[in-house]
Amino acid sequence: MTDLEQRTDLAIARLVVPATLDAPDAGPFLEMVRIANAVCRADAGHDYLDEQPEEVFGFWQDQTDWIQIGFVVERDGRILGGVKMMIANEDDVGSLEFDLMVDPDHWGEGVEEALLAAVEREAVERRIRTIQTWTLHRPDTPGTQLAPPSGWGAVPAGDRQTVFMRESGFTLEQVERNSVFDLRGPFDIVEEKLAESVEAAGEAYRLVMWTSPTPPERLEGFAYAISRMSTDAPAGGMVIDEQHWDAARVQRRDARLQAQGMTVSVACIEHVPTGTIAAYNELVIADDHSAATQQYGTLVLKDHRGHRLGMIVKCANLLRWRDLVPESPRVSTFNAEENRHMLDINETIGFVAASYAGAWQKVLS
Repeated sequence: MTDLEQRTDLAIARLVVPATLDAPDAGPFLEMVRIANAVCRADAGHDYLDEQPEEVFGFWQDQTDWIQIGFVVERDGRILGGVKMMIANEDDVGSLEFDLMVDPDHWGEGVEEALLAAVEREAVERRIRTIQTWTLHRPDTPGTQLAPPSGWGAVPAGDRQTVFMRESGFTLEQVERNSVFDLRGPFDIVEEKLAESVEAAGEAYRLVMWTSPTPPERLEGFAYAISRMSTDAPAGGMVIDEQHWDAARVQRRDARLQAQGMTVSVACIEHVPTGTIAAYNELVIADDHSAATQQYGTLVLKDHRGHRLGMIVKCANLLRWRDLVPESPRVSTFNAEENRHMLDINETIGFVAASYAGAWQKVLS
Protein backbone atom coordinates (compact mmCIF):
# COMPACT_ATOMS: atom_id res chain seq x y z
CA MET A 1 0.00 0.00 0.00
CA THR A 2 1.40 3.40 -0.96
CA ASP A 3 1.56 6.36 1.43
CA LEU A 4 -1.26 8.05 -0.50
CA GLU A 5 -3.49 4.97 -0.27
CA GLN A 6 -2.80 4.72 3.45
CA ARG A 7 -3.77 8.35 3.96
CA THR A 8 -7.12 7.94 2.21
CA ASP A 9 -7.90 5.03 4.53
CA LEU A 10 -7.62 7.30 7.58
CA ALA A 11 -10.67 8.76 9.30
CA ILE A 12 -10.42 11.61 11.81
CA ALA A 13 -13.08 12.25 14.44
CA ARG A 14 -13.63 14.55 17.39
CA LEU A 15 -12.76 12.84 20.65
CA VAL A 16 -15.80 12.17 22.78
CA VAL A 17 -15.08 12.59 26.48
CA PRO A 18 -17.17 9.93 28.24
CA ALA A 19 -19.31 10.58 31.30
CA THR A 20 -17.33 7.90 33.16
CA LEU A 21 -14.37 5.69 32.32
CA ASP A 22 -16.58 2.59 32.25
CA ALA A 23 -19.17 4.16 29.94
CA PRO A 24 -19.87 2.35 26.64
CA ASP A 25 -18.23 5.17 24.65
CA ALA A 26 -15.06 5.39 26.79
CA GLY A 27 -12.96 3.26 24.44
CA PRO A 28 -11.43 6.07 22.31
CA PHE A 29 -10.55 8.12 25.40
CA LEU A 30 -8.86 5.17 27.09
CA GLU A 31 -7.01 4.33 23.89
CA MET A 32 -5.72 7.87 23.65
CA VAL A 33 -4.30 7.57 27.18
CA ARG A 34 -2.63 4.29 26.25
CA ILE A 35 -1.09 5.76 23.11
CA ALA A 36 0.13 8.85 24.99
CA ASN A 37 1.99 6.65 27.47
CA ALA A 38 3.40 4.50 24.66
CA VAL A 39 4.70 7.61 22.88
CA CYS A 40 6.40 8.93 26.02
CA ARG A 41 8.04 5.56 26.70
CA ALA A 42 9.24 5.20 23.11
CA ASP A 43 10.61 8.74 22.81
CA ALA A 44 11.96 9.34 26.33
CA GLY A 45 13.08 5.75 27.00
CA HIS A 46 11.42 5.47 30.42
CA ASP A 47 8.00 5.27 32.08
CA TYR A 48 8.44 8.19 34.50
CA LEU A 49 5.85 10.27 32.59
CA ASP A 50 3.06 7.68 32.51
CA GLU A 51 -0.42 8.93 33.34
CA GLN A 52 -3.32 6.89 34.67
CA PRO A 53 -6.72 7.08 32.92
CA GLU A 54 -8.34 8.55 36.05
CA GLU A 55 -5.68 11.24 36.19
CA VAL A 56 -6.22 12.28 32.56
CA PHE A 57 -10.01 11.99 32.78
CA GLY A 58 -10.21 14.27 35.80
CA PHE A 59 -8.29 16.98 33.95
CA TRP A 60 -10.84 16.99 31.11
CA GLN A 61 -13.84 17.40 33.41
CA ASP A 62 -13.42 21.08 34.26
CA GLN A 63 -12.91 23.36 31.26
CA THR A 64 -13.48 26.63 33.08
CA ASP A 65 -9.88 27.83 32.75
CA TRP A 66 -8.63 25.71 29.85
CA ILE A 67 -10.60 24.69 26.76
CA GLN A 68 -9.58 21.16 25.82
CA ILE A 69 -10.29 19.64 22.43
CA GLY A 70 -9.31 16.22 21.15
CA PHE A 71 -9.28 14.35 17.85
CA VAL A 72 -8.45 10.73 17.05
CA VAL A 73 -7.44 9.09 13.79
CA GLU A 74 -8.73 5.63 12.92
CA ARG A 75 -8.16 3.02 10.25
CA ASP A 76 -10.58 0.12 9.94
CA GLY A 77 -11.99 0.91 13.38
CA ARG A 78 -8.60 0.96 15.09
CA ILE A 79 -7.33 4.18 16.69
CA LEU A 80 -3.80 4.94 15.53
CA GLY A 81 -3.25 8.31 17.18
CA GLY A 82 -4.77 11.33 18.83
CA VAL A 83 -4.18 14.97 19.57
CA LYS A 84 -5.08 17.06 22.60
CA MET A 85 -5.35 20.83 22.27
CA MET A 86 -5.37 23.29 25.16
CA ILE A 87 -6.43 26.91 24.86
CA ALA A 88 -6.35 29.26 27.82
CA ASN A 89 -9.67 30.89 28.67
CA GLU A 90 -8.11 34.34 28.74
CA ASP A 91 -8.86 37.56 26.88
CA ASP A 92 -6.87 38.00 23.65
CA VAL A 93 -5.31 34.54 23.83
CA GLY A 94 -2.51 34.31 21.28
CA SER A 95 -1.41 30.67 21.34
CA LEU A 96 -2.72 27.11 21.23
CA GLU A 97 -0.86 24.21 22.84
CA PHE A 98 -1.18 20.66 21.58
CA ASP A 99 0.13 17.16 22.27
CA LEU A 100 0.36 15.03 19.14
CA MET A 101 0.37 11.31 19.91
CA VAL A 102 0.83 8.61 17.26
CA ASP A 103 1.10 4.93 18.12
CA PRO A 104 4.83 4.27 17.65
CA ASP A 105 4.05 1.31 15.38
CA HIS A 106 2.11 3.58 12.99
CA TRP A 107 4.33 6.65 12.67
CA GLY A 108 4.91 7.58 9.03
CA GLU A 109 1.51 6.35 7.79
CA GLY A 110 -0.06 9.80 7.53
CA VAL A 111 -1.52 9.88 11.04
CA GLU A 112 0.68 12.73 12.27
CA GLU A 113 -0.14 14.84 9.20
CA ALA A 114 -3.88 14.32 9.68
CA LEU A 115 -3.71 15.30 13.34
CA LEU A 116 -1.58 18.39 12.69
CA ALA A 117 -4.02 19.48 10.00
CA ALA A 118 -6.83 19.27 12.57
CA VAL A 119 -4.82 21.45 14.96
CA GLU A 120 -4.18 24.08 12.32
CA ARG A 121 -7.84 24.14 11.26
CA GLU A 122 -8.93 24.63 14.87
CA ALA A 123 -6.42 27.45 15.36
CA VAL A 124 -7.49 29.23 12.16
CA GLU A 125 -11.18 28.96 13.09
CA ARG A 126 -10.40 30.53 16.46
CA ARG A 127 -8.15 33.19 14.89
CA ILE A 128 -5.13 31.95 16.83
CA ARG A 129 -1.90 32.37 14.90
CA THR A 130 0.65 30.66 17.13
CA ILE A 131 0.60 26.90 17.76
CA GLN A 132 3.04 25.15 20.10
CA THR A 133 4.00 21.60 21.04
CA TRP A 134 6.73 19.59 22.76
CA THR A 135 8.72 16.54 21.70
CA LEU A 136 10.57 14.07 23.93
CA HIS A 137 14.09 12.75 23.30
CA ARG A 138 16.45 10.27 24.89
CA PRO A 139 19.69 11.55 26.41
CA ASP A 140 23.06 10.92 24.75
CA THR A 141 21.52 10.20 21.35
CA PRO A 142 24.39 10.11 18.84
CA GLY A 143 24.46 12.19 15.68
CA THR A 144 23.83 15.81 14.74
CA GLN A 145 22.12 17.96 17.35
CA LEU A 146 19.75 20.87 16.78
CA ALA A 147 19.95 23.84 19.17
CA PRO A 148 17.40 26.64 19.67
CA PRO A 149 18.38 30.26 18.91
CA SER A 150 19.33 30.81 22.57
CA GLY A 151 22.07 28.19 22.25
CA TRP A 152 20.96 26.48 25.48
CA GLY A 153 20.49 22.74 25.05
CA ALA A 154 19.84 20.68 21.94
CA VAL A 155 17.73 17.81 20.60
CA PRO A 156 18.75 15.08 18.13
CA ALA A 157 18.28 16.43 14.61
CA GLY A 158 17.61 12.95 13.23
CA ASP A 159 14.80 11.93 15.60
CA ARG A 160 11.59 11.30 13.67
CA GLN A 161 9.65 13.92 15.61
CA THR A 162 12.38 16.53 15.04
CA VAL A 163 12.30 15.87 11.30
CA PHE A 164 8.50 16.06 11.23
CA MET A 165 8.38 19.32 13.15
CA ARG A 166 10.91 21.01 10.88
CA GLU A 167 9.29 19.72 7.70
CA SER A 168 5.93 21.00 9.00
CA GLY A 169 7.21 24.57 9.42
CA PHE A 170 7.94 24.60 13.17
CA THR A 171 11.01 26.17 14.77
CA LEU A 172 12.76 24.87 17.89
CA GLU A 173 12.46 27.66 20.46
CA GLN A 174 13.62 26.05 23.71
CA VAL A 175 15.00 22.84 25.20
CA GLU A 176 14.01 21.51 28.60
CA ARG A 177 15.82 18.92 30.68
CA ASN A 178 13.82 16.16 32.34
CA SER A 179 15.64 15.32 35.59
CA VAL A 180 14.88 12.66 38.20
CA PHE A 181 15.68 12.37 41.90
CA ASP A 182 16.05 8.98 43.59
CA LEU A 183 13.70 9.00 46.57
CA ARG A 184 15.21 5.73 47.81
CA GLY A 185 18.71 7.08 48.09
CA PRO A 186 20.36 9.08 50.89
CA PHE A 187 18.96 12.48 51.85
CA ASP A 188 22.06 13.77 53.65
CA ILE A 189 22.84 16.44 51.05
CA VAL A 190 19.18 17.53 50.97
CA GLU A 191 19.13 18.05 54.73
CA GLU A 192 22.49 19.82 54.66
CA LYS A 193 21.52 22.24 51.88
CA LEU A 194 18.16 22.98 53.49
CA ALA A 195 19.82 23.97 56.78
CA GLU A 196 22.42 26.13 55.00
CA SER A 197 19.81 27.87 52.86
CA VAL A 198 17.39 28.59 55.69
CA GLU A 199 20.22 30.23 57.61
CA ALA A 200 21.28 32.26 54.55
CA ALA A 201 17.73 33.45 53.84
CA GLY A 202 17.37 34.86 57.31
CA GLU A 203 14.34 35.80 59.36
CA ALA A 204 12.71 37.76 56.53
CA TYR A 205 11.60 34.47 54.96
CA ARG A 206 9.49 31.73 56.52
CA LEU A 207 8.77 28.21 55.24
CA VAL A 208 5.09 27.21 54.99
CA MET A 209 3.88 23.78 53.79
CA TRP A 210 0.55 22.07 53.22
CA THR A 211 -1.16 19.20 51.44
CA SER A 212 -3.81 20.28 48.92
CA PRO A 213 -6.41 21.79 49.18
CA THR A 214 -4.88 25.22 49.77
CA PRO A 215 -5.63 26.71 53.20
CA PRO A 216 -8.14 29.59 52.91
CA GLU A 217 -5.68 32.13 54.26
CA ARG A 218 -3.18 31.21 51.52
CA LEU A 219 -5.50 31.29 48.49
CA GLU A 220 -4.85 34.85 47.31
CA GLY A 221 -1.11 34.73 47.91
CA PHE A 222 -0.74 31.36 46.19
CA ALA A 223 -2.86 32.58 43.27
CA TYR A 224 -0.50 35.48 42.72
CA ALA A 225 2.57 33.24 42.92
CA ILE A 226 1.15 30.78 40.37
CA SER A 227 0.28 33.63 38.02
CA ARG A 228 3.93 34.70 37.94
CA MET A 229 4.90 31.38 36.33
CA SER A 230 3.67 32.76 32.99
CA THR A 231 5.83 35.89 33.28
CA ASP A 232 8.85 35.02 35.46
CA ALA A 233 9.90 31.58 34.16
CA PRO A 234 12.36 31.32 31.21
CA ALA A 235 10.42 30.82 27.96
CA GLY A 236 13.03 30.96 25.23
CA GLY A 237 11.34 32.14 22.05
CA MET A 238 7.92 30.75 22.96
CA VAL A 239 4.91 33.06 22.98
CA ILE A 240 3.47 32.78 26.49
CA ASP A 241 0.05 34.24 27.25
CA GLU A 242 -0.05 35.82 30.69
CA GLN A 243 -2.36 33.91 33.00
CA HIS A 244 -4.59 35.53 35.57
CA TRP A 245 -5.28 33.78 38.85
CA ASP A 246 -7.43 34.52 41.88
CA ALA A 247 -8.58 32.58 44.93
CA ALA A 248 -11.51 31.03 43.05
CA ARG A 249 -9.22 29.68 40.33
CA VAL A 250 -6.93 28.08 42.92
CA GLN A 251 -9.98 26.42 44.48
CA ARG A 252 -11.09 25.14 41.05
CA ARG A 253 -7.61 23.75 40.47
CA ASP A 254 -7.61 22.06 43.89
CA ALA A 255 -10.99 20.48 43.12
CA ARG A 256 -9.75 19.27 39.73
CA LEU A 257 -6.62 17.74 41.25
CA GLN A 258 -8.80 15.97 43.80
CA ALA A 259 -11.02 14.66 40.99
CA GLN A 260 -7.88 13.36 39.29
CA GLY A 261 -7.00 11.42 42.43
CA MET A 262 -3.83 13.46 43.00
CA THR A 263 -1.94 13.95 46.24
CA VAL A 264 -0.26 17.37 46.22
CA SER A 265 2.37 18.68 48.63
CA VAL A 266 3.16 22.40 48.49
CA ALA A 267 6.20 24.11 50.01
CA CYS A 268 6.10 27.92 50.02
CA ILE A 269 8.28 30.71 51.30
CA GLU A 270 6.45 33.64 52.88
CA HIS A 271 8.18 37.03 52.83
CA VAL A 272 7.43 37.96 56.42
CA PRO A 273 7.47 41.79 56.10
CA THR A 274 4.90 41.80 53.28
CA GLY A 275 3.10 38.44 53.63
CA THR A 276 3.86 37.71 49.96
CA ILE A 277 4.51 34.15 48.82
CA ALA A 278 8.00 34.56 47.38
CA ALA A 279 8.64 31.00 46.17
CA TYR A 280 6.86 27.66 45.87
CA ASN A 281 7.35 24.03 44.88
CA GLU A 282 4.71 21.34 44.22
CA LEU A 283 5.10 17.55 44.30
CA VAL A 284 2.25 15.52 42.87
CA ILE A 285 1.33 11.86 42.46
CA ALA A 286 -1.75 9.97 41.30
CA ASP A 287 -3.47 7.12 43.16
CA ASP A 288 -0.68 4.67 42.29
CA HIS A 289 1.90 5.70 44.88
CA SER A 290 4.42 3.20 43.50
CA ALA A 291 4.79 5.32 40.35
CA ALA A 292 7.05 8.31 39.73
CA THR A 293 6.20 11.57 41.47
CA GLN A 294 5.81 14.64 39.25
CA GLN A 295 7.10 18.04 40.23
CA TYR A 296 4.67 20.64 38.94
CA GLY A 297 5.51 24.28 39.49
CA THR A 298 8.72 25.54 41.08
CA LEU A 299 9.25 29.27 41.02
CA VAL A 300 11.06 32.00 42.88
CA LEU A 301 9.46 35.35 42.11
CA LYS A 302 11.88 37.77 40.44
CA ASP A 303 11.78 40.26 43.31
CA HIS A 304 12.97 37.62 45.79
CA ARG A 305 15.75 35.87 43.93
CA GLY A 306 19.24 35.60 45.39
CA HIS A 307 18.20 34.35 48.85
CA ARG A 308 18.41 30.57 48.20
CA LEU A 309 14.63 30.26 48.30
CA GLY A 310 14.61 27.76 45.42
CA MET A 311 16.87 25.44 47.37
CA ILE A 312 14.68 25.76 50.46
CA VAL A 313 11.36 24.86 48.79
CA LYS A 314 12.85 21.98 46.82
CA CYS A 315 14.68 20.41 49.74
CA ALA A 316 11.88 20.96 52.26
CA ASN A 317 9.30 19.40 49.98
CA LEU A 318 11.49 16.40 49.15
CA LEU A 319 11.94 15.70 52.86
CA ARG A 320 8.22 16.10 53.49
CA TRP A 321 7.40 13.87 50.50
CA ARG A 322 9.65 11.08 51.78
CA ASP A 323 7.33 10.77 54.77
CA LEU A 324 4.09 11.55 52.94
CA VAL A 325 4.47 9.13 50.01
CA PRO A 326 7.28 6.69 50.93
CA GLU A 327 6.29 4.23 48.15
CA SER A 328 7.25 6.49 45.23
CA PRO A 329 10.73 5.68 43.86
CA ARG A 330 11.59 8.98 42.18
CA VAL A 331 10.65 12.57 41.39
CA SER A 332 10.54 13.71 37.76
CA THR A 333 10.79 17.38 36.78
CA PHE A 334 11.37 19.61 33.74
CA ASN A 335 13.51 22.76 33.65
CA ALA A 336 14.55 25.02 30.80
CA GLU A 337 18.20 24.51 29.87
CA GLU A 338 18.79 28.26 30.22
CA ASN A 339 17.46 28.14 33.79
CA ARG A 340 20.96 27.47 35.06
CA HIS A 341 20.20 28.51 38.62
CA MET A 342 17.45 25.92 39.07
CA LEU A 343 19.48 23.24 37.30
CA ASP A 344 22.39 23.98 39.66
CA ILE A 345 20.05 23.34 42.59
CA ASN A 346 18.86 20.07 41.05
CA GLU A 347 22.36 18.84 40.33
CA THR A 348 23.62 19.78 43.78
CA ILE A 349 20.98 17.73 45.60
CA GLY A 350 21.16 14.71 43.27
CA PHE A 351 18.84 15.09 40.28
CA VAL A 352 20.18 13.47 37.09
CA ALA A 353 19.08 13.89 33.45
CA ALA A 354 16.61 11.27 32.21
CA SER A 355 15.41 12.78 28.91
CA TYR A 356 14.96 16.07 27.08
CA ALA A 357 12.05 17.99 25.58
CA GLY A 358 12.02 20.31 22.60
CA ALA A 359 9.59 23.23 22.55
CA TRP A 360 8.33 23.93 19.02
CA GLN A 361 6.39 26.85 17.64
CA LYS A 362 4.75 27.73 14.35
CA VAL A 363 3.14 30.99 13.32
CA LEU A 364 0.28 30.44 10.90
CA SER A 365 -0.25 32.73 7.95
